[in-house]
Amino acid sequence: MSEQSPSSVYLAVDFGAGSGRVMASWVEDGTIQLEEVHRFGNDGVQLKGSWHWNVTQQFTNLTDGLSKAAETYGDRVTSIGIDTWGVDYGLVDQNGSLLGIPYQYRDGRTDDIMEPTFEKVSKMDIYNATGNQFMSLNTIFQLMAELKEHPERLQAADRILFMPDLFAYWLTGVMANEASIASTAQLVDARTGEWNQELIASLGLPEKLFQDITPAGTVLGTLLPSIAEATGLSEKVQVVAVGSHDTASAYSAVPITASEKQDMYLSSGTWSLLGIETPDAVISDTCFDLAFTNERATNGEIRLLKILCGMWLMQECKREWDEDGEVSWGALIEEAEAAVAFTAFIDPDSEAFGKPGGMPERIQKACEQTGQPVPSSRGAITRVILESLALKYAVTVGQLDDLVEKDLGNFHVVGGGCQNALLNQFTANAMGKTVIAGPVEATALGNIICQMAADNSLDSLDAGRELIKGSFTMETFEPEASEGWCRALGRFKEMIG
Repeated sequence: MSEQSPSSVYLAVDFGAGSGRVMASWVEDGTIQLEEVHRFGNDGVQLKGSWHWNVTQQFTNLTDGLSKAAETYGDRVTSIGIDTWGVDYGLVDQNGSLLGIPYQYRDGRTDDIMEPTFEKVSKMDIYNATGNQFMSLNTIFQLMAELKEHPERLQAADRILFMPDLFAYWLTGVMANEASIASTAQLVDARTGEWNQELIASLGLPEKLFQDITPAGTVLGTLLPSIAEATGLSEKVQVVAVGSHDTASAYSAVPITASEKQDMYLSSGTWSLLGIETPDAVISDTCFDLAFTNERATNGEIRLLKILCGMWLMQECKREWDEDGEVSWGALIEEAEAAVAFTAFIDPDSEAFGKPGGMPERIQKACEQTGQPVPSSRGAITRVILESLALKYAVTVGQLDDLVEKDLGNFHVVGGGCQNALLNQFTANAMGKTVIAGPVEATALGNIICQMAADNSLDSLDAGRELIKGSFTMETFEPEASEGWCRALGRFKEMIG
């Protein structure tokens, strides 16, 4: 790492699907410091039967956070990086005006759009072109739904900006599509990292929307005078295209060490994204059958991963249970720990659990339909969820092992879900591998070290990982040998087919 100015403060704007925050970071005494400046909710809004993002409120929350940072750090603020969830976007016209309110990825407009899309381009051809896992929420299917329902809006649009691209544009006036967020669209050539224009044309999508892709670590520009005046920050503050997909930033912060074995990563939040980094895209019939995806990493490599359900099930159950009086996460974990083990399992990725509302009842119904005992208490339902997640991770690691030639090593869990010690231990038990949990704030930290590299304060991503490793304490979970977990894994595999 090169010499670091103690005055440099970097701001990570991190939007999750349920909440967002602005984090400040700087290096002090050789360790990276992190401080939350502003936290806010990120609820969608339902308009005329469709779910959208409240994008103006999101941007207001972002600039409120920048204002608070200006009050605290003043001219020490050097740069800003923005990351969000994947796939969602806004369309802007040739004047730079937003056309319509961006949809939420859970909106039902894509429910029946996949098969008509495959009539234009076959499923296998799309996969061979992009290497992406098929999910109806992917940008490709959102755009096909747009083409069906609002073709006039697509024709009026001049380009597509994914959510972090849109926010960065509103800060700087510069339009760009950062590589990692673009790669979630299922329209990027996995081998070249560029838009697959042949696929785009075959689908009938306007080619003008898809302009040059910008590598992570690119300085987009400085703050617009109006933004500087509104927030109190200097016009000299730079906005950096970090790993704008939050998972790309989270993976960047995993404190791995070079070894003969390939360490695995799990970014644990609303979604679980489980995979490895690899120099080249992995596209094969096996990869297609196992539904793995190839997305861009901040270092230009590929994140070969599988997108799985994460803490969504728990979040939805807790939301419903809180209606009868708020229950803490700690209490739910204690109740789960006291519940009987291995009574029933669910496939967390079943379509039955994809929409919000009534989650405890849907889990009970799934257990009943599969001929298993029906969990009746909060603790029992929570244990079913956590055991099922751990077993799904174990199955996915087995699949990953079939795709790569290198021996798989430790299993790193980062993000908010890594604080769930019971799930971490279940995961170690189910896989028979060491689980290393932390850092919790991986997404913000990955965002920050990308800014530091752009500022030439770090020599490389590896240097950033070493800085993170030396700054935070990780917790290790060793597998506990158990015949029960072996039998449970067999039962689970049989259930999910």
